[in-house]
Amino acid sequence: MYENSGAQQGMPQQPTNLQSNPFGNAFYGASSGLIRGGLGAYGEKILGSGSEYVQSNISRYFSDPQYYFQVNDHYVRNKLKVVLFPFLHRGHWTRITEPVGGRLSYKPPIYDINAPDLYIPFMVFGTYVVLAGLSLGLHGKFSPEALNWLFMKGLVGWCLQFLLLKMSLLTLGSGEAPFLDIVAYAGYTFTGMCLAVLGRIIWSYSYYFLMPWTCLCMGIFLIKTMKRVLFTEVRGHDSSKQHYLLLLIALAQFPLFVWLGNIGVHWLF
Repeated sequence: MYENSGAQQGMPQQPTNLQSNPFGNAFYGASSGLIRGGLGAYGEKILGSGSEYVQSNISRYFSDPQYYFQVNDHYVRNKLKVVLFPFLHRGHWTRITEPVGGRLSYKPPIYDINAPDLYIPFMVFGTYVVLAGLSLGLHGKFSPEALNWLFMKGLVGWCLQFLLLKMSLLTLGSGEAPFLDIVAYAGYTFTGMCLAVLGRIIWSYSYYFLMPWTCLCMGIFLIKTMKRVLFTEVRGHDSSKQHYLLLLIALAQFPLFVWLGNIGVHWLF
């Protein structure tokens, strides 16, 4: 009674499920699989080459941050001697290499006194801020705002030293030195500054002897370092141009040190 209620008498009914073409489905599945596979392989190639490019440039310009903190007490003592008394350094100034993964790599600071590190720059920078704040406190000028200005002043001085070294390398066509190497070399500035500020706290007149001394030592250290370590890639350039740039780097230490050594409540003075 209810079976034929949806159809008219004498009219053929259309089949409800149409049989699909097996050949069409096969071709469609194969083509879509090829497209997906080709796009996937192409995408992986692009992403793989992109990641390799990024990693190679990061390792080329920024290096491994952990490398710069592989130090010990022996290295720190000897490195401070080299920075504060560079003319007493009787050894060579070139860095020691070792084969790693089929290519030459520099040994970490713990094994090479000429390798740059970031432990000493960060420690002497913090010591500079503390000693400068102590100097202000002894003169009755200490305040949290003044300590903040001293911190900003130190950072600006660090950046100025970094820009000086970086622009010197770019002028000679050698802009491929690792970023953290230059940051480390610029940070050694505060080693001499700590000595000068400490001398001012102990005996104010010693500052006028220690300041020129630390400027001279820092200039010699940077000349030796930049000439033997960072300028090895630009030996084909005019040597007279290198000498003028080295002299500029050395002379620029005097106004920078005087500015950083002038402890005041404002960072510009």
